[in-house]
Amino acid sequence: MLGRIAWLVLVASSAVASAAPGTAADDAIDKKIAVWRFDALGIDPELVARLETLFRNELDRLDKQQLMSRSQIDSKLTAAERDCSGDDRCLSAIGRRLNVEMIVTGTVGALGDSYVLHIKAVDVGSGKSRGITTDPLKGSPDDLIDGVRVAAYRLLAPDHVHGSLQIQSDLVGAKVELDGKSLGTTPLPNNGVVGKLPLGKHKLHVVAKDYAPFDDDVEVHFQKLSPVVVRLLPSNETIGTGRNVHVAHHPFYTKTWFIVGAAVVAIGLGALIGHEIGKVCVHDISSGKVSCN
Repeated sequence: MLGRIAWLVLVASSAVASAAPGTAADDAIDKKIAVWRFDALGIDPELVARLETLFRNELDRLDKQQLMSRSQIDSKLTAAERDCSGDDRCLSAIGRRLNVEMIVTGTVGALGDSYVLHIKAVDVGSGKSRGITTDPLKGSPDDLIDGVRVAAYRLLAPDHVHGSLQIQSDLVGAKVELDGKSLGTTPLPNNGVVGKLPLGKHKLHVVAKDYAPFDDDVEVHFQKLSPVVVRLLPSNETIGTGRNVHVAHHPFYTKTWFIVGAAVVAIGLGALIGHEIGKVCVHDISSGKVSCN
């Protein structure tokens, strides 16, 4: 597990170095910040130290001013200040000693196979603090890195916690709504990119005349562009005739042609039998002949 966290730190460092030009500047803050330390709550302190390094890397990406290293911080503090328990008063004193505007500290605890970070930032001038607790960090390495990055931004630059969607459709002139607000008709401007959206799920509704409406939940991820391709189907589209044809198989003797034919035959037989019954026959004994009238 420690090796995995160490690898994550290297990946995060590479991501910062290879970030697209302007990305960090657009989302950066400009304050002198120091990271005091992250404490372990029932988990390996070395693992917490590596997660702290990951957090520092993301804070370096966020802040225009360079962070002080842990060794630089320790060299400036007294023994009593190094024993700070994490309350706002002693953290403010450390911040004044380091000549920073804000000092950040945190704790890391285990939750099953996940980690939960509680991070606090103290404004050195006012002595006031604000804190956040992350959602459980788990899953793939990318998920863990994103979790730590979102925590840093939520705490220190909440206005920059957003993502983007790129909405494209195969139909021209379809009306597009996101969370009940109109975005215009397709093709949308800016190649369909809608930026600075809150993270999480959003309701996308696309409608056009003679087409079935498109309704779906779309997910916005932190500092990512999520593509959404909308394909509308004609509302009157059918396959074949569009009707269900049921074929019933009946016995031949129920068919009309059989009933009519049987009736004709019956009438003929009846006439023949009646004719035969009406005849009178005489037998001549002397000649042996039979004659009927």
